[in-house]
Amino acid sequence: MNTHHGGVDRHMNDWNKRTIDEFHAKGGKGITGFGDRLLLLTVKGAKSGSTRTTPVAYHRDGERYVIAASKGGAPTNPAWYFNLKKAREADIEVGTEKFHVRATPIASGPERDRLYEQHSTYMPGFREYVTKTTRTIPVVVLERV
Repeated sequence: MNTHHGGVDRHMNDWNKRTIDEFHAKGGKGITGFGDRLLLLTVKGAKSGSTRTTPVAYHRDGERYVIAASKGGAPTNPAWYFNLKKAREADIEVGTEKFHVRATPIASGPERDRLYEQHSTYMPGFREYVTKTTRTIPVVVLERV
């Protein structure tokens, strides 16, 4: 029985719920640890088919929203990344706006590198995540539909 893993999942779910509640209470601005750089990503599960909302740090690249599948430098990509790779669309909340987006995952290459470096410039903690994992952390570009 792996009780440690369940504890981590429960802790993450509590953190997600608290962060989502804070996001809604503050209109998506001034979120603890993120300031104004947090969006809520709602995507359909690739296997379950049910929707799940996850708070994710973002930056803008022109009109596009860019998120990184860092999972805090964990050795695997977060579930939402696999779900977006399959669905290629989601709903996001930014500030007080909610809208549908098309998702373009970028796993590697010069455009991924440029966007991840931009992300790290805005949120330096993302540089540390790279040192914690052997995988290349993918980025996903979200464009309003």
